[in-house]
Amino acid sequence: MKRQIRIRAGAVAALAELEDTPTAEAIWRALPFSSTAQTWGEEVYFSIPVKVKLSKGQEVVNAGDLGYWPPGHAFCIFFGLTPVSRPGEIRPASAVDVFGRVMRDAGVFRSVQEGESIFVEKA
Repeated sequence: MKRQIRIRAGAVAALAELEDTPTAEAIWRALPFSSTAQTWGEEVYFSIPVKVKLSKGQEVVNAGDLGYWPPGHAFCIFFGLTPVSRPGEIRPASAVDVFGRVMRDAGVFRSVQEGESIFVEKA
């Protein structure tokens, strides 16, 4: 059974499943944590207390993917186009390790505001 986490920010709450990867394991071990949401196009990201190297970096992701971005020690939630996306793709600022996926519609994160508190915990 995959490990599940709960992500909360303002009125938004979503469940996600973690993959079986070293990055997901490091994030699981660091839970719970809170941070301040930042937005970049249709992406919410925030710094977390995890520092791991890029293992299987992806330049293109899918809506609902959770990614770890090493330069900012950041947890990223992708739900649509970013400022560097090309037609038909979702592109992070630079390669991320995809470590999980939002279980339902990740579009709920569109209502998360820059500067809002965000909490991640084991479900």
